[in-house]
Amino acid sequence: MPGRTHFVWRQRYWIGLIALVSLGVAIYVFFVKSGEAQAPSRRQDPAARAVPVVTAKAKTGSMNVYLAGLGTVTPVNTVTVKSRVDGQLMKVLFREGQMVRAGDLLAQIDPRPFEVQLTQAEGQMAKDQAQLKNAQIDLERYKVLFQQDSIAKQQLDTQEALVRQDEGAIKVDQGQIDNARLQLVYSNITAPISGRVGLRLVDAGNMVHASDANGLLVITQIDPIAVIFTIPEDSLPQVQKQIRAGQKLPVDAYDRDLKHKLAAGSLMTIDNQIDQTTGTVKLKAVFPNGDGALFPNQFVNARLLVDTVRDVVIVPNAAIQRNAQAAFVYVVKPDTTVAVRNVKIGETEGDETAIIGGLSAGEVVVTDGVDKLQPGAKVALRTPQNAGS
Repeated sequence: MPGRTHFVWRQRYWIGLIALVSLGVAIYVFFVKSGEAQAPSRRQDPAARAVPVVTAKAKTGSMNVYLAGLGTVTPVNTVTVKSRVDGQLMKVLFREGQMVRAGDLLAQIDPRPFEVQLTQAEGQMAKDQAQLKNAQIDLERYKVLFQQDSIAKQQLDTQEALVRQDEGAIKVDQGQIDNARLQLVYSNITAPISGRVGLRLVDAGNMVHASDANGLLVITQIDPIAVIFTIPEDSLPQVQKQIRAGQKLPVDAYDRDLKHKLAAGSLMTIDNQIDQTTGTVKLKAVFPNGDGALFPNQFVNARLLVDTVRDVVIVPNAAIQRNAQAAFVYVVKPDTTVAVRNVKIGETEGDETAIIGGLSAGEVVVTDGVDKLQPGAKVALRTPQNAGS
């Protein structure tokens, strides 16, 4: 029995040993196969490890140079229409918000008091004319009598003075008549300029006076209309240079968000002094405004075209990178690797920037994906649509 027991334990020992060896071989084979499976992926095309980027080609073109400033729409002319005579407002012949032309009848003041004054002045003139005629006849008689030595020289001189006095009275009467007629004209209130009528300030039936502060209505000229905006004082020489050369500088007016162009006009004048508190100078531009896109006191963004730079290298703004020393771009070389290139930037307009040094037209620059790039890195080009998705 002891011999049999010893045999059984030896048999179990070898079975366990064979099982352990088999397990070790299986583990070894598993890891070897796994390594072989991963090796191809590590040895795959290096393009799989390239950084995906979006690129753009530098081009040659012209770029406009603009000066931007905050502005306010200001009417070219604004008139507060007042009565020039005292009286009762009989008729209001305009509508609030109506467009009127110069000379249009707007309101009428009771003309009857002025008609009475005219009648009185005309009557007084008729009386004085009769007196003048009688004095002139007497003067002719006195001249004959004086020649006959029938009257004294003093009497003739007195009659001549009386004639001149009556002639003066006629002139006064004529002035009274002209004044009464003028008051009649003033009783009809007409538009002094063409423009848009504001809200009515006085209703019919009220007594109005020439001394009233508020007037009857306000007319604002809106076509053409002006925009007053400011630019930094350092930019003033650019504008003055163009004006001295006789250039008519275009000005565009945009909405508050700079998304919609409201109107196009031209620079009218420059203010005669710089505002020392803000370091800016005011400019005035005039715009045709037939469609009413610009409204008085409206806030706008004005963009003044002061120059056009021609034959410059232009790249998208997104391609420009900056560090503490300079501005630079990532240039894609023919072997699809990137190199850092310092550039000297010029004007910026919209989404594009002019390069005045360090880059040539036709070179390809990276516009998206630069955050993962290093000099010499491999890149894979992708379209902007894929970049967005």
